Amino acid sequence: MDNSSFEQTIPTLKVIVAGDGTVGKTSLIRQYCEGKFEKSRVATIGVDFQIQTIELPSGTVKLSIWDVAGQKQFKSVREIFYRGALATALVFDVSNPESLVNLKTWHEEITSISPSQKFLVIGNKIDLQATHALQNARGFAASIKAGYLETSALSGEHVPEMFTLLAGLANSI
Repeated sequence: MDNSSFEQTIPTLKVIVAGDGTVGKTSLIRQYCEGKFEKSRVATIGVDFQIQTIELPSGTVKLSIWDVAGQKQFKSVREIFYRGALATALVFDVSNPESLVNLKTWHEEITSISPSQKFLVIGNKIDLQATHALQNARGFAASIKAGYLETSALSGEHVPEMFTLLAGLANSI
């Protein structure tokens, strides 16, 4: 008998990485999936995605990571890709306070399409000079009942933890 028919199917969990352009969404994903950082990047047009297998305490899952374009002109395109997502990382640049303020709009945009979405707030670029906004970031995360983590796509600091937390949120639904 063919053993392949008895192979366990690995569940696929769709997650979104959202936030303003230039906050480092694509760099975080590339650092996690490919283990590299590219200093010069072209802006994401529309959406891009990567698949990564991850081990959780409950077992192996495939993380389908959707990188949505941060520029305002892509809003109508982005909304299509929110459907079916189980968790979202809202990313801001710790050296750019406006990118933190804009997370409220991102949160509203995503919950208008997916009201039961779970969130994780990510302060990226901790290798740069952080502003006083970090306390505000923790407050924002608490206000939307989200976890909070600071990362560096450049050094890779806390990037694996980010995706493990995101997978855990998606897997808990």
